[in-house]
Amino acid sequence: MSQSPKVNVEEVLEVLGAESRKHARGTRESNAFEIAAFCLLYVQEHDKLEDFAHYFRERLDPNFKIKVERDFATRDEAEAWLKSGQGVHRMQIRIDGKGFLVVQLPGRLTLMNNPLPEELGTDDSED
Repeated sequence: MSQSPKVNVEEVLEVLGAESRKHARGTRESNAFEIAAFCLLYVQEHDKLEDFAHYFRERLDPNFKIKVERDFATRDEAEAWLKSGQGVHRMQIRIDGKGFLVVQLPGRLTLMNNPLPEELGTDDSED
C-alpha cells in the first residue's frame, strides 16, 4: 500500500480557496470547492484526519478492490433484503448493474447511490 501522499490540510485548503476564487460565487464549481473544504475541516475538527489519511492511501493503492457483497436485479429486491435484516452498514451492493452502499440512518438502514469503478470507467471492483 502506498504510504504517500500525506494529507496536509492547510495546503489543500489553500489550493481549494485559490481555485474557488476563479469561479463566481454560487456556481456549481464554487459550491463544490466550498463543500470539499468544509468536508476536510469537518474531518480535522472531529479528530478523524488519521482515519481519512488511511482511507485515502488505501484508495490510492493499485491493489485496492471494492468488494460487492450482493447482487440484485431490482431495487425492490434490494429493499426487501434490507428489511429482512441481512444488510450491514457500509456493505457495497449492486442493483441492475449500478452500485449502492448500505447506510445506517437513525433507526433504519437505507441505500445510497455509490457508483462502482466500472460505472466510472475503471475496473477496480471485486465480484
